[in-house]
Amino acid sequence: MTTSTTPDLRAHFSRLLSQALREMMAQPPEAIVVLEKPKQAHHGDYACSLALQLAKQLRAAPRDIAARLIAALPPSPYLERAEIAGAGFINLFLKRSFKQQIVTHILRAGTDYGSSTLGQNKRVQVEFVSANPTGPLHVGHGRGAAFGASLANVLERAGFAVAREYYVNDAGRQMDILASSTWLRYLEIAGEGVPFPPNAYQGAYVIAMARQIFAAHDRRYVRTAAQVLAGVPDVANDAEAHLDGLIANAKALLAGDYDYIHRFALNEQLADCRSDLTEFGVAFDHWFSEASLYDSDLVERAVKKLEQGGHIYVQDGAKWFRSSRFGDEKDRVVQRENGQYTYFASDIAYHLNKFERGFDVVIDVWGADHHGYIARVKGALEALGVNPNQVTIALVQFAVLYRNGQKVSMSTRAGDFVTLRELRKEVGNDAARFFYVLRKSDQHLDFDLDLAKSQSNENPVYYVQYAHARVCSVHEQWGGDVGELPGVDPSPLESAQELALLQRLIEFPEAVEDAARELAPHLIAFYLRELAGQFHSYYNATRILVEEEPVKRARLALISAVRQVLRNGLALLGVSAPERM
Repeated sequence: MTTSTTPDLRAHFSRLLSQALREMMAQPPEAIVVLEKPKQAHHGDYACSLALQLAKQLRAAPRDIAARLIAALPPSPYLERAEIAGAGFINLFLKRSFKQQIVTHILRAGTDYGSSTLGQNKRVQVEFVSANPTGPLHVGHGRGAAFGASLANVLERAGFAVAREYYVNDAGRQMDILASSTWLRYLEIAGEGVPFPPNAYQGAYVIAMARQIFAAHDRRYVRTAAQVLAGVPDVANDAEAHLDGLIANAKALLAGDYDYIHRFALNEQLADCRSDLTEFGVAFDHWFSEASLYDSDLVERAVKKLEQGGHIYVQDGAKWFRSSRFGDEKDRVVQRENGQYTYFASDIAYHLNKFERGFDVVIDVWGADHHGYIARVKGALEALGVNPNQVTIALVQFAVLYRNGQKVSMSTRAGDFVTLRELRKEVGNDAARFFYVLRKSDQHLDFDLDLAKSQSNENPVYYVQYAHARVCSVHEQWGGDVGELPGVDPSPLESAQELALLQRLIEFPEAVEDAARELAPHLIAFYLRELAGQFHSYYNATRILVEEEPVKRARLALISAVRQVLRNGLALLGVSAPERM
């Protein structure tokens, strides 16, 4: 699947072994040929367990099967030799000359090295972050942003046509809570104090918005405390009912002016969110409004379509989707008895709309707490005639910050949280982006702020970036023309360390494809750490600028190829490649 710059070696050797199996017998048993990277370098460049898989079916010793497979292998321009190892593994060794030529391939391909046709230009939508615009983005949102942006980059590099989307939850109760919280703070500023609810939005940003409104409109939106609290349930008995009562009174007392405050709060927080993400290197092709689903009657149309398919029933005046038929634990309400649609109904309409826009694959990046939501969304799509396998949900666990070995506590409603902006200011964009993707997205992530700021080999982003800067330093010492290096003869690269580095460079396109298939950008971070580690070891053990010109130029070409691959990999993760550190 890789570009013409480098062959897809795993696919190539899989085909050779499949051909060898067909050569061995007229009707070969079904077998999946999997090539893996051996743990020990002296075990070859690729290893295959095909002979062990076939032992039971063929009633033969794995080593005997391996010997027959090796004997039947067709010739390959890349294969030096194949050997039997252990219980019957087949170890494959690449030709030294092929490994050496990868340097020329990389230097000529430049930023395109690692590209692939795996995706065959399929249209993929990646929807990520999609945080309620009810306050500043916090460090939890940051992990979803870094993961989603890196995943989109990886998919694009692997040959998919990627659209990045942010779903704006600009309708519903959370936005009403924000608007009412802003208004109540505005009343405080105007001297008409109303006890502020403990479950409203507490952050300083709410007070800042209230001050802006008061500065622009003075006392236009002031109502008395008695009016605001009229008929509102006591907060001590039911805090949520108390908050809902305040929201209802705000809408009634302000009438059309309520829309202004709602819109002002939404626009302020959405603008802050856009700015924060842009500064973080995260860009979206489309910001999709939840309110537009209602304005265009998409929600109503989606529910009607479910009704027509026999997937809706009415109980106690509410409309229920039979989601238990599709693997959900129970049926779900899509329209309440008062006629209002639920969040679930708008989510159904939104996902239906994604496929109506022509996407082949939809990837939703959700917080891990939304795990229970997967079955009902996929079930609704299946009921609407969409293949649920075209939807993939990537779950992202929350990131927990540690400073001085102590956990940093956070609560969004209480206004007690570390914003993404604060994190970026403290550790920098590069460390934040890299640290966020150091673990598989559905695994717990402890973010060590002290480590992220340290300039040491223990800090993975520093370690990788320092490898890039080291190559630049060697180039500076050399003072020659880097543009001549793609034409250098790489045959002097013969040491064990050099051959291991060359093999690692060969594996970069494979790492990109694996990361795309598994929706796992952390594999790129792992790869970069390993490549940087091998480079640092080589650099410390080998003199690059030797007197012997052919050797010097070959080594300069090699480390230039390392620099290019580091740069390409860091770009996928949204991390810079500094020339000096």
